[in-house]
Amino acid sequence: MIYLELFWGFLKVGLFSFGGAYGAIPLIREVVLSYGWLDDAALSDMIAVSESTPGPIMVNLATYIGSTRGGVLGAALATLAVVTPAFCVILLVMAVLKNVLERRAVRATLSGLEACVTGIILATGAWMLYENAAPAGGFDLRAAGLAAVLLAVNFGWKPLMHRKLSPITLICIAAVLGAVVYSL
Repeated sequence: MIYLELFWGFLKVGLFSFGGAYGAIPLIREVVLSYGWLDDAALSDMIAVSESTPGPIMVNLATYIGSTRGGVLGAALATLAVVTPAFCVILLVMAVLKNVLERRAVRATLSGLEACVTGIILATGAWMLYENAAPAGGFDLRAAGLAAVLLAVNFGWKPLMHRKLSPITLICIAAVLGAVVYSL
């Protein structure tokens, strides 16, 4: 039964998530919590691990959750379920791309989806910031301070250095600052 649940749960994630992994995190959270596969704290930890490992976050999460709940077969089924809808959509889009993108209604729909996905990503970021700065034990001043410093670095880099900050550089800065702040 767990295999069918894993496949169906992650197929829903693959079918109804727009805007990439960050846009899919709320849907993944809903599916994972509804089936009782992980709690909020474990999911937050796995999101952090999935962001740090190579590959798409959605695929990493599906593989991890599938393997913890159903072993190798569970990991394979969850991963297959989450990528199949996108694979089929890409095949379909490539077949009709040239004609469809010239239509005004399609461009308007994509613009609307872009705004929606931006809102979902911002809401997910706010939820993750809240979950990490205010866990069940109380407010974590170090996490909030670290987030504020990283935001300042991210938005202050371009005006000072006259070039965009690489995500890899920001990850390295976050790792070093996190190690320093949490080792004190």
